[in-house]
Amino acid sequence: MSHLFPKLLFADEAGRVFEHPELLALVRDGAGAALPGEAPVSLPPHAQLAALPGRRPLGLCPSTGETIEVREVQMGRRTVRASAVAAVLPPGWTRLALPAYRTSGIAPVLPQWAYTAAAWDSRLGHVAYALRTDLRRHWDPGTHSTPDLPGLVGERLLRDDNPLLRQLARCALEWRCFTAQNTFYVRDEGAIPASVGCNARCVGCISEQPPEGPPSSHERMDDAPDARRMAEIGIAHLRDAPGRTMISFGQGCEGEPLTRARVIAEAIRRMRRATSRGSINVNTNGSLPENLGLLIDAGLDACRISLNSAYPPLYEAYYRPIRYGFRDVARSIRLAKKRGVYTALNLLTFPGVTDRQGEMDALCELVGTSRVDQVQVRSLAIDPEQYLAVAERASAGGPPRGMRTLLRRLRSARRGLVIGNFARGLAERA
Repeated sequence: MSHLFPKLLFADEAGRVFEHPELLALVRDGAGAALPGEAPVSLPPHAQLAALPGRRPLGLCPSTGETIEVREVQMGRRTVRASAVAAVLPPGWTRLALPAYRTSGIAPVLPQWAYTAAAWDSRLGHVAYALRTDLRRHWDPGTHSTPDLPGLVGERLLRDDNPLLRQLARCALEWRCFTAQNTFYVRDEGAIPASVGCNARCVGCISEQPPEGPPSSHERMDDAPDARRMAEIGIAHLRDAPGRTMISFGQGCEGEPLTRARVIAEAIRRMRRATSRGSINVNTNGSLPENLGLLIDAGLDACRISLNSAYPPLYEAYYRPIRYGFRDVARSIRLAKKRGVYTALNLLTFPGVTDRQGEMDALCELVGTSRVDQVQVRSLAIDPEQYLAVAERASAGGPPRGMRTLLRRLRSARRGLVIGNFARGLAERA
């Protein structure tokens, strides 16, 4: 059996990663661990391995079939205290399985990454349990965070005193947001942050966390920009970016853009008076259908509505909405499609939850009845224990069927549905 399954990975106290000499890798299976149900792939370019502090890896003894919690490993003359290891995938890949571990004592809340099961294969080297779900290369990490980026940012700030660009500069250089970087590279999808407040309190929010939570991945702006400042950035990008060009309201460093719909609508009108090039998109939680309608009236042609589940109890347990509910989100999806807007779902996936039978049924019904154009699958970036604590009490339940099965069922639910990870430009839309 050992030659069929990869070896377990573990990390030492310094974060260095090793393969276990004997034990086989397991993946998380509910509250326990099991052998992987499918073959892994070579660790993708730009993926990284991460040690999980306070979490002991679980491996399988090939001779006895026993699950072993690895506390220490003898390496020559030294004894290594072992931590579990996960892979963090680059854009365009979707996680298929979670790492198997057991929490030891008071473990710190993990930073906000999408932790993926990883292992060591004697033929392939480091491997991960993942699926390539978008072949487009314009989000290749190798073309972002390049050595010339700081110079491009500095030059832009010197010739343009727009304060919104200073926020985008932080996003591009400190937090390495690719969409913010594109604003300075003048290509593809550029970013326009619009809001400092939000009407949801997402458990995994990357821009605002409570003191007991993990460090936020981004920081919100201090002041909300006016229509003129947003329009200036949008006009420059739509006019000057070659090929597929798009600007998007609603970024990781902000709250919910629909709470500022009237100001954003004015910014869109200013953009469209200046240029007809490219696409104008909003990334939103879809909480305020009437406000989404205002943006469509102004010239919005695409929207991406985020959700972790189409089952209202789980959706609301994760998003913790303020004065709206899942019914409003569904209304926004239907409204966008009815008004001719290219409509995508930003589906935050989590193996063992999103692929459960009840969750799949609800998602497929939403996709089929709403006739959405695209599902952008995104691995939810959160400490697994945080999300499982939410899902255990609120999920639609049913046996897990696997992420591949979920994607197949979504395609069957809506003929012509696009499944990928990235937004589509005007010329790429059916």
